[in-house]
Amino acid sequence: MTSYERFKRMYEHKEADRVPIIDSPWNGTIARWRREGMPQNADWCDYFDVDKTASIGVDITPRFEEKVLEETDRYRIITTNWGVTMKQFKEEDSTPQMLDFKVTTAEAWEQAKARMTTGDDRINWEHLRRNFEHWRAEGRWITAGFWFGFDVTHSWMMGTETTLIAMLEEPELVTDIFDTYLSRCETLFGRIWDAGFHFDEVNWPDDMGYKGTTFFSPAMYRELLKPYHKRAVDWAHERGIYARLHSCGDITTLLPDIVDTGVDAVNPLEVKAGVDTLAVKREYGDRIVLHGGINAAKWNDTEAILAEIEEKLPVLKQNGGYIFSSDHSIPNDVSLEAMQRITAAAKRFGSYS
Repeated sequence: MTSYERFKRMYEHKEADRVPIIDSPWNGTIARWRREGMPQNADWCDYFDVDKTASIGVDITPRFEEKVLEETDRYRIITTNWGVTMKQFKEEDSTPQMLDFKVTTAEAWEQAKARMTTGDDRINWEHLRRNFEHWRAEGRWITAGFWFGFDVTHSWMMGTETTLIAMLEEPELVTDIFDTYLSRCETLFGRIWDAGFHFDEVNWPDDMGYKGTTFFSPAMYRELLKPYHKRAVDWAHERGIYARLHSCGDITTLLPDIVDTGVDAVNPLEVKAGVDTLAVKREYGDRIVLHGGINAAKWNDTEAILAEIEEKLPVLKQNGGYIFSSDHSIPNDVSLEAMQRITAAAKRFGSYS
């Protein structure tokens, strides 16, 4: 079966030849695998014979000036098109340090909003024309990468503290931000769709949790954010395609409302933050596709992660509705040999034959 066929069967909650297998290795992980024997020019998905996807993106940023303010051997301090000043470290795998945010008031937001135009230059048409037919010929599952909601607001535009305070004290500001992001995505991806570049799902990242809990209450989710999640789901369903939400952290308390939006799939089911993947399968597995839920913190302990796969995968794959991956990404302490054994186990225990 092709990757497209496997994904489609999972979204229909039906069995396939096996569950789809996808993930996101770090740059340092790919470099390590190449040092350990994977050919330099190999696509890691081809090398491990796992599934292949493609993602279409658009530019909804305010396009603030991007420039380098300082550079050393170890880092660069830059300004981003979102209006953030950040320190980017030059290690293969690192998290940037956010230093300052331009958009922290209603007035600053109005200025940013005016810059978030929806011209054709916000879409990489050449990339689509060059690759789309190839993706389809390869049987890839194609995703439209929406970006809206809490995550982009707090992590890329306003900062966490400012956003959380605004959700309490200026909810109309926050909902206008959510609405603007989503409206831009709807407009630009609608144009892509109408041009004949049809994708298979809408996917958006909206990290709402961390270890053991969420950034805000279920009541606040229902009031401020849920309507926009539901709108994105409805936008996808109106086109006969699916909707998948990525939300890191322990979002267990939000799941009843998330499922109520009609979303088709949830990722990454972060075990290391407190999510019980098997409990989620028991409660919601007939209504949503589960994607992930295999503890990334164990992937450098091959025997431990193989035991987890053997325990969980026969349950998670029942009646379709599961996509195999770690509960976030593949860190650079995972060797080539370990990955070979992990993918072999995923194919074995994820098989329906």
